Amino acid sequence: MELRLLVTFEKVATVLSFTRAAAELSYAQSSVTGQIRALESSLGVELFDRLGGRIRLTAAGERLLPYARQIIELAEEARAAVTEPEEPSGTLTVGTMESLTSYRLPPLLEYFHHRHPRVRLALRTTIGDETRQALRQGTYDVGFLMEEETEHPGLTSTVLAVEPLALVAAPGHALAGAAVATADLTDRPLLAPEPGCAYRDLFERELKSFGDVGFMEFGTIEATKRAAAAGLGITLLPEVTIAAELAAGSLVRLAWQPPFTLRTQLAWRAGKRLPAHARLFVEQARRLVSEQAGQG
Repeated sequence: MELRLLVTFEKVATVLSFTRAAAELSYAQSSVTGQIRALESSLGVELFDRLGGRIRLTAAGERLLPYARQIIELAEEARAAVTEPEEPSGTLTVGTMESLTSYRLPPLLEYFHHRHPRVRLALRTTIGDETRQALRQGTYDVGFLMEEETEHPGLTSTVLAVEPLALVAAPGHALAGAAVATADLTDRPLLAPEPGCAYRDLFERELKSFGDVGFMEFGTIEATKRAAAAGLGITLLPEVTIAAELAAGSLVRLAWQPPFTLRTQLAWRAGKRLPAHARLFVEQARRLVSEQAGQG
C-alpha cells in the first residue's frame, strides 16, 4: 500500500465525494478515481459502494480507515521530526464561533500576526456538533468549543477558561432590580442567537422544566444584543460579549444565576500528533485566553 494511495483514500472517505477530494488534494478527478481503484486492486476488496451520484464506505473501507489515518499521521510525525524548522510555519485550520472570534481571540490572532507571520490561521465558523465532527474527520486541525461537558468522544481537549453567562434586558424592564426565579421567565419574550449555541440549548432545557418556551431568533449575538437593548425581550449571553453594553447602561443584568457552567475549550482529534505550529497555538491559547478571562 503506497502512502499516497492511503492519503487519497482517507480524503475520499472523509468527504465522501471524489470531486471534492480531488479539489482538496489538487488532483484531477480521474487521478483520484484511478488511485482508489489501484488501492482496491492491491487489497483485493472494494472500499466504496457507488450509489448513483453518491458513495459510501464498504465494510472493508470502514475497517481500513482508522489504519490509514494512523499510517498517515505516523508518516507526518516522522517527516516533522526531521524537517520542522526552528521558526514554526504552516497553515492551521481552526474551528471557532462568533462569540470567541470577536471577544476572546483578538489577542491570540494579534500574537501570531506579529510574532509568527509564517503561521497562517484559517478560521472556520461552526458551533457544537459541527465543530466536533470536523475535528474527528480531520477537516479542522483544532477547534474552539464552549460547552458544559469537557470530555468529547474521539477528541482531546484542554479547558482555557470558565465562561460566565449573564441574563440581560433593557433598562426599565419589569424584572430589573428584582429577584428572578426560572419560573418568572417562561411567560416573558425571550431572545436568542441561532440554535446550536450550548448556552441557548441549556437555557431552553432549563426553562422547559417550567413550561413551554419559545425564542425570537436573531442569528447573531450582535443582533440579539441590539434587540434586547431595544426592549424586545430578555436574553442569556456570555458576559464577555455584553461587557461594553453593561458598562454603558444600554443593558442591565437580571438577578438570575444559570444552574450550569460553560467552559471555553480547545480540542483536536484524539491520538493526533500536533505539528509545531499547532502546539504553539494551543500553548498560546491557554495563556492568552485565560489571561484575558482573568483566570490565568
